[in-house]
Amino acid sequence: MTESMYDEAAAGRHGQALWNPQAHMPTARAKRLVITRGEGAWLTTSTGQRLLDATASLWYANIGHGRERIARAAYEQMTRLETYHTFGRLANEPALRLADRLVALGPIPAAKVMLTSGGSDSVDLACKLARRHWQLEGRGTKKVILSRHGAYHGLHAFGTSIAGLQYNRDGYGTESLVPETARIATNDIDQVRAQIEQIGTENIAAVIAEPVIGTGGVVGPADGYLGGLASLARAHDILLIADEVITGFGRTGRMFGSQRYGITPDLITMAKGITSGYAPLGGVLVSPRVADRFFAGPPGGDAPMFRHGLTYSGHATACVVAEANLDILEEENLVERAAHLETVLEKAVEPLRTHDLVAEVRAGDAFMAGIQLRQDVSGDEIAGACADAGVLIRTIHNNTLQICPPFVTTEDELLLIAGTITRALDTYSA
Repeated sequence: MTESMYDEAAAGRHGQALWNPQAHMPTARAKRLVITRGEGAWLTTSTGQRLLDATASLWYANIGHGRERIARAAYEQMTRLETYHTFGRLANEPALRLADRLVALGPIPAAKVMLTSGGSDSVDLACKLARRHWQLEGRGTKKVILSRHGAYHGLHAFGTSIAGLQYNRDGYGTESLVPETARIATNDIDQVRAQIEQIGTENIAAVIAEPVIGTGGVVGPADGYLGGLASLARAHDILLIADEVITGFGRTGRMFGSQRYGITPDLITMAKGITSGYAPLGGVLVSPRVADRFFAGPPGGDAPMFRHGLTYSGHATACVVAEANLDILEEENLVERAAHLETVLEKAVEPLRTHDLVAEVRAGDAFMAGIQLRQDVSGDEIAGACADAGVLIRTIHNNTLQICPPFVTTEDELLLIAGTITRALDTYSA
């Protein structure tokens, strides 16, 4: 990437204290790219360069950037009540409204909702609740959480321990960080069946799976895999957790990926698209099978408590932002638009399949794509060349270029993304 891409002030005397997540800090500080503005699918940097946001930031900018309507909703809520916690018997109106709305939109009938601050929080909550469920069932040996090779489930303690990306597990003593976790085959249901038998169904609390693997390289489900996983879970009393932090709220052309792929999980984790990134918020939809015992009986009765909570669970302003985001998704038919753009994107990246530097193109399972490069090609250099040319992409697992644009991206802009990657590859190979 050329030096002109970077703001000398930002990379030099300013911003020395910021520790970027998932970053090699000497490189990050020397080549810092400062985003100062966003509008629709476009970004502006501190040097004035315009960049097409081909990744929707970290998978979340579904409705695009710069929506004044969202800002006004947050402002109006803050002038009344910025937030108040929801522990114990307390609640706020936006949290109550949003919870009902999420249940109505989701694929789990009569679900309950616990709200969080984001995706990693949601994964931790779901895994803890799965273990607690089996303890209360009197089956305390059921502790193991299964996750797929290549899966990313955030980086809290549970998310790190169940990561299917080994480099995110290394260095933390993951066998003791959160014990009783195991990885299963990414897309081979027969192998999963054998792995479950080997571990023992009496030891397994839950299996967690993204409908479409995101950070692990944009990997769609093999035919019958998710349905087979759901059937195995039902047959062996294993809770099914759908991690919809990325796929939720329209990315698969349905409100939830579980709906597209015909599964009904016991728990669904969500975040990102719930607010399109305008505020930090997440949550977990919980089926009656798991939730009902915590709601049963009279006040002061013997219903158990779930000893879990976050300071900002049900943050009032974040919930209002989520409501406004959902309004925009519905009023502008953006979920349906994502379904249409999925086919456009798939067609746009199709020619890359035959490029000499491309190992595989994965598209057609959601409005996103992964362009896996040969291992001898520097994905970071290709991403840098694309940024120089005005398209911001990034490299994820297995040397894969991530494409995951906002739902407001135009068809011509999708062609621009694919064309820019092609030109960067052509220049690299020249």
